[in-house]
Amino acid sequence: MTVCIDNAQHPLIIDSGAHCSIVARNYLDNHFPNWEKQLFPTKAKNFRSDSGKMTSLRTIIKEIIVPYRKGNIRLNPEFVVLNYARIQGFLLGTDYQRMYGIDISSQDPLEEILNEFREEQFSTILTSKQKLGLLKILRKNRPAFAIGEEPLGKIKGHDIELYLDVERPYPPMLRRPPYPASLETRKEIEKHINELLDMDVIRKIGHNEIVEITTPVLITWNDGKSRLCGDFRALNNYTKADRYPIPRIPHALDKLAKAKYITKMDCMKGFHQNGVKPNSMKLLRIICHMGIYEYTRMPFGIKNAPAHFQRMMDTIFQEEILEGWMV
Repeated sequence: MTVCIDNAQHPLIIDSGAHCSIVARNYLDNHFPNWEKQLFPTKAKNFRSDSGKMTSLRTIIKEIIVPYRKGNIRLNPEFVVLNYARIQGFLLGTDYQRMYGIDISSQDPLEEILNEFREEQFSTILTSKQKLGLLKILRKNRPAFAIGEEPLGKIKGHDIELYLDVERPYPPMLRRPPYPASLETRKEIEKHINELLDMDVIRKIGHNEIVEITTPVLITWNDGKSRLCGDFRALNNYTKADRYPIPRIPHALDKLAKAKYITKMDCMKGFHQNGVKPNSMKLLRIICHMGIYEYTRMPFGIKNAPAHFQRMMDTIFQEEILEGWMV
């Protein structure tokens, strides 16, 4: 792998068969002027490799920066300088692999971990060893994290079910036409509808299906980014309320007052990871210039979504909540 040392790129070899970290004298001669002034004494005098016996010239400490897009990792290993070593670059041995928690025998090489989680940002107060430890935890629990273009997960056993306080025939307010939309708005609607179709969040209604309830959609903008929203106000007025306590921000802040480290995890499109009961899907139909679509996952904006999601999270994480987790 390539790392940064003294503002220049250099190769770093991670070797599980080397008992110490080493660098060849000729490599230092070629890339680091005045390196001999940075030497420190070393206890061992002789080293052996497959190619024969080598003599050390003391040790040198070099700060290594493992660069990726956010949150560089800094290591400060001590390298034994060897005469006649055939190494082009620096070699990190098991001494500092153990110190920094790097285990290349577990199929979790450092470069692979960094490449997979290079978008993640870590707190600047974490030491390099702590960052590496966190990276290894992320790698070990890789299936729990959404990275890049991946299928949206679906939680089993927690499909939402809606109940209306009116009977058929439904009031006209529940069957509304699409809103007028500009050419720009239509393009954004088409983009979001296609994304939801790709994620299996919605499905298109066939020509032979009976449609009794339709909710128009609109586009909202925030920081230059568009978002598709269903105008569920009419449906919400006729939906029976699901009463469930939602945590309050002041109470959450009180619990966090004495916390030293805070870890936050966010569900990607959390509501959409909840399914919808088959008998409730017909209530969650949206309409636009492209036609009529039905939500097969819980949408944002419906009346009971927050209560349903909170109950589901409290049920799944009940043991962790007792340990101090906050959901």
